[in-house]
Amino acid sequence: MMAVLLQVLDTTIANVALPHMQASLSATQDTINWVLTSYIVASAIALPISGWMSDRVGRKRLLVISVIGFTVASVLCAMATSLSEMVIFRALQGVSGAFLVPLAQATMFDINPPEKHGQAMALFGGGIMIGPILGPMLGGWLTENYNWRWVFLVNLPVGVLCTFMLLRYLPKTDVIKRKFDLFGFLLLAISVGALQLCLDRGEQEDWFQSWEIIAEAGIAAGAFWMFVVHTITGKEPLFEKGMFADRNFSTGLLFMAVTGVLLLAGLALLPPLLQNIYGYSVLQSGILTVPRGVGTLVSMLLAGRLSNKVDARIMVGLGVVLMGASLWMMTGFALDQPSRPVIVSGLVQGLGLGLIFVPLQSLAFQTLAPRLRTTAAAMLNLSRNIGGSIGISVVSSQLVRMTQVAHNDLASQIGTNTPTNDTSIVSGLGLPTETAMAILNGEVTRQAVFIAYLDDFKLMMIVTFAVLPLLFLMRKGSQAGGAGPQHAALD
Repeated sequence: MMAVLLQVLDTTIANVALPHMQASLSATQDTINWVLTSYIVASAIALPISGWMSDRVGRKRLLVISVIGFTVASVLCAMATSLSEMVIFRALQGVSGAFLVPLAQATMFDINPPEKHGQAMALFGGGIMIGPILGPMLGGWLTENYNWRWVFLVNLPVGVLCTFMLLRYLPKTDVIKRKFDLFGFLLLAISVGALQLCLDRGEQEDWFQSWEIIAEAGIAAGAFWMFVVHTITGKEPLFEKGMFADRNFSTGLLFMAVTGVLLLAGLALLPPLLQNIYGYSVLQSGILTVPRGVGTLVSMLLAGRLSNKVDARIMVGLGVVLMGASLWMMTGFALDQPSRPVIVSGLVQGLGLGLIFVPLQSLAFQTLAPRLRTTAAAMLNLSRNIGGSIGISVVSSQLVRMTQVAHNDLASQIGTNTPTNDTSIVSGLGLPTETAMAILNGEVTRQAVFIAYLDDFKLMMIVTFAVLPLLFLMRKGSQAGGAGPQHAALD
């Protein structure tokens, strides 16, 4: 759990510190984004080989190496004196961090008997789901009170303690020699890397108006198609074909992608809304997201308790309904409102996320053989990350587009109902005409942006309810392979 918290927390904690990094590293607004892009792309490329690396090196050894690598990379990031150094160190951090979640998750399933998987997943999931919520708040506090470099240095004591505990307590695992599908990995790496670049740079390059984005999208689609054909026809592909024949696992991948959209896209929308429209500080907006984390933790623990008593599909369905209800509440936000609607909707959303995440993981793993757990965990996390990247890109683009649409609508209403060419109307404000018109345009823009946020929440609500029928494709199942914890640990 500590290893996972290191990785997940660092995914979002650096976002708040970007403006301070930009000044310190003499970077521009465009180039500073590579601090985030390099981490995301490197992590996405490394994730698919977690299973092979785990077999080849040994799960315990790889987990320890990954924690040490992540901690060292964090210290190097804190010491970076130029943008190029920071991008290289962040990429190293991304590669090391990519292995942490699937390795820890597979270990968690192995050291617990099947009847306790739900409870274990509930405790384990707290680090994964709460990390992105606490990250911006902790990053804002460290940056405001100390320095942006502490955003990375905070990983040092956690990493050292985690390494010691892994060496002392983690069960040993065997090394399995398995042929590496280099061609399949290269195809998938090119596809995932190009897709992440396309999604990350699309907005600033005006999407498909840019040849760069067109090329990246084409490369991603072509390489992925070749990877699918290679996986189907190859003798020893990167992923065993039987994984995708498992109905629960394949459906779980789709569900996890949507969970990524709801988790990461929601976190991308709410802080700017709170800060830019409602005027909260970075720290205050972080505090207002805490109820979301509290709701997630409560529902995860509840789901763990109910895992052996209630059908997991029912809990996932209830979680989806709660998520949709929270987004419906958010579409009713008003420009002039207290913080209570934000807190209540965040709490309901957190309850929904927890009820989705824990039972969904259990369902996805229930019918898979133990030897496939590391690879399956990597695929689920990759699906969540890609879903989050797609979600952030879509809601960001929709925000810009709907702001323009709403601005035009509001401006046309003002033009129709208000004789703006009559200078006596604006001169009554006691300001020069140009200043008064600028103030009026600023208010129209503010309201247009707010309307666009509400439209984004509505879009996310529709996506949430649209995945509900996927539950009918999943079956209750039983633990595949019937392996107990000791057998699974040696598989």
